[in-house]
Amino acid sequence: MSEKSKFSGCPATGIGSMPGGDAREAAKTVTGSFADGQGMPYLAELPARGPGADMIGRSVGLLVEMYGHVEPSGWRISDRPGRDTRRARSWLGEDLDALEEFTQGYEGLLKVQAVGPWTLAAALELRGGEAMLADAGACRDLAGSLAEGLRAHLAEVRRRMPGANVVLQLDEPSLTAVLLGRVRSASGYRTYRAVDRQIVESALRDVLAAAGEDGTTLVHSCAPEVPVALLRRAGADGVSLDFSLLTEREEEAIGEAVEGGTQLFLGVVPSTDAASEGLSDPGGSVMGVRTLWRRLGLNPGTLAESVTITPSCGLAGASPAYARTALAHSARAARSLADNPE
Repeated sequence: MSEKSKFSGCPATGIGSMPGGDAREAAKTVTGSFADGQGMPYLAELPARGPGADMIGRSVGLLVEMYGHVEPSGWRISDRPGRDTRRARSWLGEDLDALEEFTQGYEGLLKVQAVGPWTLAAALELRGGEAMLADAGACRDLAGSLAEGLRAHLAEVRRRMPGANVVLQLDEPSLTAVLLGRVRSASGYRTYRAVDRQIVESALRDVLAAAGEDGTTLVHSCAPEVPVALLRRAGADGVSLDFSLLTEREEEAIGEAVEGGTQLFLGVVPSTDAASEGLSDPGGSVMGVRTLWRRLGLNPGTLAESVTITPSCGLAGASPAYARTALAHSARAARSLADNPE
């Protein structure tokens, strides 16, 4: 690597969502799983609580001078803050209270997540029912509102956890679909036009900049074909993806990212109970990562500092017991990678 990673000392972490609706229990799990240098704790999201706790609603609650409400079809833009926006903000406050309780005196990396501007634009409806993605001006306004809201949110997190180095993660599962013109309209009979890559990159850069000049950022997607090079150009310090979806076509971009100092957050641990076979062997979970490193001709000695191990996606669909197991297993798998890089 050309320079020391901003994620130094971050062997493992989770993606964001957790099962259940108990904020204190979730905060206790994510801080306890990564205590004593095992990884990076994070602000848990609990979508099982309902609208406003879901990833879209939570990020709607962060917007400045832009509001939303729930329709049968999903979240729609509103003129003023209503019950749904207030609920989203209340739950976020509850989650922050719980995390603050379990991070007293904590010093180290601490992650917060928000939906990125393009997944938000693909999911949020305009008043007529079409996605914001259909309106270039609305997309610009949305990115600006999100960036302003994130600056305030990050300032609040830093105030509550003054010893923490706060990391901003943008969740962009719809990003590839936006770039390739695959986002379906409300009727489902057509797709929205692909958005120009430079426009996509520019909006992402503006929102990532909300972390501040010295801030640390990453972008997560558990969809196929993650545009790694574009995310790096937009200023992401790390890229988080589902390792099982990587194809040979993307390996060159992965190699360039590693050599350029970008941290890879590789989802190798199943995110649901149903796919949890093999969790008894931490070394086996990262065998594919070692193989990829060899294939790319990368120095095995850089593995531990270049890679952070995660579940393949959020853990909202898992049982509480399995969620704890998956986070603990991520930490053990990361330790195996560090101890036996080859």
